Amino acid sequence: MADEIQNAGAPAPGGERRGRGGPGGPGGGRGRGPGGGNDRDRGGRGRRDGNNPVEAAGEELVEKLVHINRVSKTVKGGKRFGFAALVVVGDAKGRVGFGHGKAREVPEAIQKATAAAKKAMIRVPLRDGRTLHHDGYGHFGAGKVYVRSATQGTGIIAGGPMRAVFEALGVADVVTKSVGTNNPYNMIRATFASLVDQTSPKAVAQRRGKKIADLMARRGDVSARVAEADAEAVA
Repeated sequence: MADEIQNAGAPAPGGERRGRGGPGGPGGGRGRGPGGGNDRDRGGRGRRDGNNPVEAAGEELVEKLVHINRVSKTVKGGKRFGFAALVVVGDAKGRVGFGHGKAREVPEAIQKATAAAKKAMIRVPLRDGRTLHHDGYGHFGAGKVYVRSATQGTGIIAGGPMRAVFEALGVADVVTKSVGTNNPYNMIRATFASLVDQTSPKAVAQRRGKKIADLMARRGDVSARVAEADAEAVA
């Protein structure tokens, strides 16, 4: 009799777990307990954010909304409208990237484009941290752009999407010219094509096995002493 009373008061094996969504029931008990599915999802997202070099470093990025366009998709019930955003992101210290995102709402489209731009950032060498090292040319489709280094105080001589790229990059003096299409997507891609080809005297000297002063002294109007000073500044 005592054994029956004790067994009646004790829960059946696995009964409490099944009543709260045990392994056999829908959802399972793992989602509620410590280390459950929801906790793992939250922890996983936290770890992915921590592995992002931009977020981990905590650096401030310059975000420029270049273009936003309303797009439509024809479906069975009619037309479904959305938005497409083009965003340029940079740290104003020689790194810049662009991204494209589409969504049903404008803020979500901008958020997607910004995330894509952060993943596609490139590094561009700058002279004195204010201008390009040399002239460049880039084209994409019908878009053609020319970029030239400029003296201090010139400013950013660029218009439309190209200005957003150089402001996010951190360039203070540059002269540009766009020929052909005025499509912002082609202009941005052509501008990045010209920036990818930028090289610094230090990189060229390492590739050719020479000194920076030797390369800079080859200019006809530069003396050896001036070349040495310029080489030390570049290094």
